[in-house]
Amino acid sequence: MGVTMRGGSGIAKTFADLNGRCPNELRVMDGANVVACKSACEAFGKPEYCCTGAFNTPETCPPTDYSRIFKGACLKAYSYAYDDASSTFTCANANYSIIFCPR
Repeated sequence: MGVTMRGGSGIAKTFADLNGRCPNELRVMDGANVVACKSACEAFGKPEYCCTGAFNTPETCPPTDYSRIFKGACLKAYSYAYDDASSTFTCANANYSIIFCPR
């Protein structure tokens, strides 16, 4: 998927197969096929993965091994709750393209 912003700060995109690199414990299966990859928060519901409770600040909720998998595939994508520094962009206008399933 790619998002191209016109009049803003560049392109946020990935054309990586995230399902193919999804850890077993995060996979959503349909028979023998991986059809989605959950976040660690969704899969485990633990505060340290959801950045909640005692883990609700950037200092107490650093990236996890799971969020690093997504970040490694999509460098500009928001991969966990406090991934602001490398993943927050602004656009000068509302002119952007979203591309699904590029060839």
